[in-house]
Amino acid sequence: MSRIPVAKIGKTFGVKGWLKFHLLTDFPEQFKVGKEFESDKIKLTIQYINHKNSLIKFVGFDTPEDAKKLTNRFLYSDEETSKSEIKLKKDEWFWFDIIGCEVIEDGKKLGIVEDINRINDIDYIIVKIDKELGYKQKRFLFDFKRHIIEVDIENKKLFVKDTLPILEAS
Repeated sequence: MSRIPVAKIGKTFGVKGWLKFHLLTDFPEQFKVGKEFESDKIKLTIQYINHKNSLIKFVGFDTPEDAKKLTNRFLYSDEETSKSEIKLKKDEWFWFDIIGCEVIEDGKKLGIVEDINRINDIDYIIVKIDKELGYKQKRFLFDFKRHIIEVDIENKKLFVKDTLPILEAS
């Protein structure tokens, strides 16, 4: 089962073991009191959370010294848990479902989705270019919202438009 980083723990805050946290997900609702997350080789249970101020406290970490041991760690979920706890709206997908999809434009396979990067609220699809196309470059990227026609998660395919000029200019 693959681990998905959903948050990064930041520096301590105050004297009772609170920590700043930075979301790496679009689904903050999964962070609630009593929820357990894996972090490296330990399990952490949320004791308190303040979404407004991005503060979190874990059971058993009651002093700044204890909490500081968690700074810079990641909190992980997994695909099964994410799919069972998060209800997607129409035209929403998990990144882990998009990664690995074939990218197809006008019936031609351009490559495979290798990763997704968010830059200034824009999700960019990073495509590993199919070697059979004969391009020297190995990757190109495009804006998800602007270029996606259809997403077929079941068959692991993304149908796109207007990405060939981006590929050729890369």
